[in-house]
Amino acid sequence: MMRMAGSLVFWGFVAISSLLLFPIGLVLWLGTAPFDRRRTVLHRFTSLWASLYTWLNPAWPVRLIDRERLYEAGPAVIVANHLSLLDILVLFRLQSHFKWVSKIENFRVPVIGWNMRLCGYIPLRRGDRQSVIAMLRQCDRALAEGSSILMFPEGTRSASGRLRAFNPGAFQIAARNRVPLQPIIVRGTAEALPKRGFVLQGRHAISVQILDPIPASEFADRDPEETMGRVRELFLQHLKADEP
Repeated sequence: MMRMAGSLVFWGFVAISSLLLFPIGLVLWLGTAPFDRRRTVLHRFTSLWASLYTWLNPAWPVRLIDRERLYEAGPAVIVANHLSLLDILVLFRLQSHFKWVSKIENFRVPVIGWNMRLCGYIPLRRGDRQSVIAMLRQCDRALAEGSSILMFPEGTRSASGRLRAFNPGAFQIAARNRVPLQPIIVRGTAEALPKRGFVLQGRHAISVQILDPIPASEFADRDPEETMGRVRELFLQHLKADEP
């Protein structure tokens, strides 16, 4: 009952704060759109907005590990494992500029989805070939304009907590645009907020570990499937080290 009550308070706070903060985001968009093509100001505001929910929640202490390794000298393709809805909030704690690639259903969520569209994040309808082609073009355009993109190569959250198979899209995009790959490992979010359900599971430490970026020169001329396998193995090695 305590967890249920705490969850209701948390999601109520998310809803109320989103209603209050979205108009600020809309004003920022209106004021900066003519000269801020990449929506850097609005994305920074959105990063702060999303970070509020972990900063103010003592049950979710988030630790950034090796933040200095994050590639910010130019655009990159950021790839992270996906365990929970909470992953989205904690990755905003990077406070770095990027465009999310997200399932189109998220763009339909009132207020939050509207803000995603204003930020120029990139929608994807799973299983729709035309949507995949449009997503790839938008990623190419974002990278050409200097924005990194952030993708979950598993495609969806892992219900078991184990790393799922990767999809090749992120690795194809990085190779085609000759930009670095930036691997990031998220831990602890599945225990804090499992895939099925919205009940918070008490206090759980969460970490976001930034691994060394992989220069484009190491994979741009190779088969993206090979690069995909290499990066997934890198994830597995780090996650296996956590096992008792």
